[in-house]
Amino acid sequence: TMGATGYGYYRTTIFLAMFVGYTLYYFNRKTFSFVMPSVMEEVELDKDDLGLITSSQSAAYAISKFISGVLSDQISARWLFSIGLFLVGTINVVFSWSSSVAMFAVLWFINGLGQGLGWPPCGKVLRKWFEPSQFGTWWAVLSCSMNLAGGLGPLIATVMALSYSWRTTLSLSGLACMVTAFFCLLFIKNEPSDVGLANIEHGSKKGKRGPSNDDSTLKEFLLSPYLWVLSFGYLVVFGVKTACTDWGQLFLIQDKAQSALMGSSYMSALEVGGLVGSLAAGFLSDRAVARNGLRTHGNPRHSLLLSMMAGMCLSMYLFRVTITPESSKDSLWLLALHPVSLLTGLSEQEVWILTLGALFGFSSYGPIALFGVIANESAPSNYCGTSHAIVALMANVGGFLAGLPFSSIAKHYSWDVAFWVAEITCGITTICFFLLRNMRTKMGRLPRKAD
Repeated sequence: TMGATGYGYYRTTIFLAMFVGYTLYYFNRKTFSFVMPSVMEEVELDKDDLGLITSSQSAAYAISKFISGVLSDQISARWLFSIGLFLVGTINVVFSWSSSVAMFAVLWFINGLGQGLGWPPCGKVLRKWFEPSQFGTWWAVLSCSMNLAGGLGPLIATVMALSYSWRTTLSLSGLACMVTAFFCLLFIKNEPSDVGLANIEHGSKKGKRGPSNDDSTLKEFLLSPYLWVLSFGYLVVFGVKTACTDWGQLFLIQDKAQSALMGSSYMSALEVGGLVGSLAAGFLSDRAVARNGLRTHGNPRHSLLLSMMAGMCLSMYLFRVTITPESSKDSLWLLALHPVSLLTGLSEQEVWILTLGALFGFSSYGPIALFGVIANESAPSNYCGTSHAIVALMANVGGFLAGLPFSSIAKHYSWDVAFWVAEITCGITTICFFLLRNMRTKMGRLPRKAD
């Protein structure tokens, strides 16, 4: 065996294959949104049709992500990842040959099904190849492929649309997916033992009995209270984050009398903060794991998770209370921002709004990364995909609650009340999580030694 060089080589190639693959997954999830303006010039589409096409994809994605999480514990991760990528590519190519709303919706539903196969195998492979004290960092870096595709995607698609038709744009990005799928199948290896290296042992005691001591039954795993504590926490955090990204712009424009440009700048600030937040959460919580190790009770990542959730509550409170339609010049914190406002040419109020946006992005995307990491590493190794699937499904429930239910509170009362409800929910959840921070976190069966 080549020892360390062997691991280093495989870790690098596997990680790069997954990064490029997932960037293409994400780009091809959004291609319709990117080329929508040019499609609408050619095909008659109204708002309901657009909603139908994008919703059909979201519904399929939620279902498929859950199923594929469960499957990733049973089926080879490299095949799952590559088949999904190939399917997504094929659908994009077929989409470029279609012209009816019904066909668009059906194809985009199938695209959603393929999309769900992307992330669970990644989590599985990362857990097999990286030490627990590196897992969070690599997880966060891999999730940046989404920010990369989301940020560069519209630019690339717009530039391509200038020189090619939307049909060519879709076929090319679909073909890129199909080709990359073959490379992913070639380069991704499920675990070190597939290439003759020793597998990385997870768990503090290196038992000689092999994996048998870590395997739990499905019932033991599902009855772990911590699984449901994580699920509820993720539901709230993801719901609150979705409410702020979906409705924050309207709240700023309608209630706080800000310009539409300010609204979209706030969204960008939130995304930038989010990128930094997920990286920081992964990296810093890995440092805590390296210092303290993973135990059966509590998790070294909890303290960071809690402080970020508190940061969410704080930034929402400030967002709701300190931003007023008429900017008050006299308050102290606005004076503190005066130098920044001179440098940027924005008013103090606008600098403050962008700062709050970035702070909220930082403190909401951080926990989102951490919930996924913790769900994956606290589960028995034979259920880590299922664990992430359950927790992510609950997050989708939160996302759903942030849609119609949230907007109907705003409709019957006001945006202010709706955001106040979100803020209180987030606060109560943070306090509950704080009280439960030292509970038993190792899911599934207790090792016999502990009795």
